[in-house]
Amino acid sequence: MWNLIKPRAATLRFWQIGILVMLFVFWHVMTTPGLVPVFMFDNDRQAAFFFGEPLKIFERIWVWFVTEADIYKHLWVTLAETVMAFVIGAGAGLGAGLWLALSPMASAILEPYIKAFNSMPRIILAPIFAVWFGLGMASKVALGVTLVFFIVFFNVYQGVKEVSPVVLANARMLGANRKQLLRYVYLPSATSWVFSSLHTSVGLAFVGAVVGEYLGSSQGVGYLILQAEGQFDINTVMAGILVLTTFALVLDAAVGVIEKRLMKWQPKAGETEKL
Repeated sequence: MWNLIKPRAATLRFWQIGILVMLFVFWHVMTTPGLVPVFMFDNDRQAAFFFGEPLKIFERIWVWFVTEADIYKHLWVTLAETVMAFVIGAGAGLGAGLWLALSPMASAILEPYIKAFNSMPRIILAPIFAVWFGLGMASKVALGVTLVFFIVFFNVYQGVKEVSPVVLANARMLGANRKQLLRYVYLPSATSWVFSSLHTSVGLAFVGAVVGEYLGSSQGVGYLILQAEGQFDINTVMAGILVLTTFALVLDAAVGVIEKRLMKWQPKAGETEKL
């Protein structure tokens, strides 16, 4: 029988950090010349060339944030692009999802166009946005918006569509008008779907910002990674990836905090089982 008891927070954190430390130790051992012979390469320096060395990566991050402190302007640009793409894309997806879910005629008319845009590989729009909006932040934000929008849109659309007909009938019997139905029935029903999509959208907003910086920019963490790739500096590339991953996790945690505050009305899994 499966053990469904959730581990304590301290135990859970211990294992999470422990696995991370073991990954970096393994990485260090496999890429440090002389420690372990790596038979898939001609010499033990090639492993470090392809995968980088953790100590040098952390040294690069230390130089970025402390010694030279020159990453902050680049990080600010990338984070600003990400946050703007995330907010605009999520807001547009929420509004469009509610509108089409509550408007069957508009939904039926626009359905083939929505499916066509969603099936399009939106990364290829990056050079088009660069032509339309230039090489500044606007083109990166536009690309991020296209990545975030459809994730939020389809989750909101599905969440509204799955509102219980019994709940709707009872609300109408109590005299609820359209605004009250939207506020007290449709939005609470879609909220859990919205936050589920937002956790995915944070990473996609970062993707839009970084890919846009790859194609043309003079600032941003993606620009730093591109410059390092041109010089075959794998340690700086890995350092940039770690920095972006860390800040993506921070933004995801911020979404989680907001989710907990707005979803207090929803019973937890343990409370549901007790009922």
